[in-house]
Amino acid sequence: MLRAINTVGYVGLLKPAPGTWGSLVAVLVGWAIEHWLGFIPLVIATIAVTALGFWSVRAQLGDSTDDPSEIVIDEVAGQWVALLFPAFGFWSRGLSTGVELHMVWPGAVAAFVCFRLFDIWKPWLVGRADRRHDATGVMLDDLWAGVFAGVVTILLAALYHVVFLGMM
Repeated sequence: MLRAINTVGYVGLLKPAPGTWGSLVAVLVGWAIEHWLGFIPLVIATIAVTALGFWSVRAQLGDSTDDPSEIVIDEVAGQWVALLFPAFGFWSRGLSTGVELHMVWPGAVAAFVCFRLFDIWKPWLVGRADRRHDATGVMLDDLWAGVFAGVVTILLAALYHVVFLGMM
């Protein structure tokens, strides 16, 4: 059961890059949750998968310092954190206009690409968490990568609006 949770339905067993497959599934499912159910359900799902990830990774790894590449629940949690940023932008704009707005696909794609870059590059807090070599480090490095990716996604969207659309 733990293996099914941590590999996100065995997606983590796909080769050659289990983390990328996990992130791809996460961005598609996260976008679908936000699109059909809304922003608040995405927030709830992100919190739930993060809590489940901390518990299940700790239960599977125990005292081990190994981070098997097949564990991808951390990728889902981190990718959904990255998606929260553009989703919140659209949700908050919808509140101010009274129109129901949903995250459009470029925001999800930018969050995916930025998340993968930060997860591979591992700058600053991402790398620091990754060096923990325990279950908490497994989860935290992807959560930090998600925060960084979300911030960069919002900055890219703002730059696009200023440069290409001439507005903000």
